[in-house]
Amino acid sequence: MEQIAFKMKLFPGRAAEYKRRHDEIWPELSALLHESGIRDYSIFLDPETNILFAVLRRTPSHGMDVLPHKAVMRRWWEHMKDIMDYNPDGTPAAKPLDFMFHMD
Repeated sequence: MEQIAFKMKLFPGRAAEYKRRHDEIWPELSALLHESGIRDYSIFLDPETNILFAVLRRTPSHGMDVLPHKAVMRRWWEHMKDIMDYNPDGTPAAKPLDFMFHMD
């Protein structure tokens, strides 16, 4: 499994709402992410900066590249865009992070 990490920006004062929405994640979205090869997905918040840090593992044959074309993914992104930074094309403004260290 490949591990990747990225960061996103949450709007100030929106942490509780972000958490609530993820606590109630749509079953069809969870299924899509799993079908796309995503495993062990976690998101953390730095409350001082409102930076979200996400890390996930994905299978070698993952299908993450097709997620932006899936209706449920687009609906989720639309659902979340009032509380975090987004790109003009309607996708979350996510910045990949470089791997630096891992210890088992």
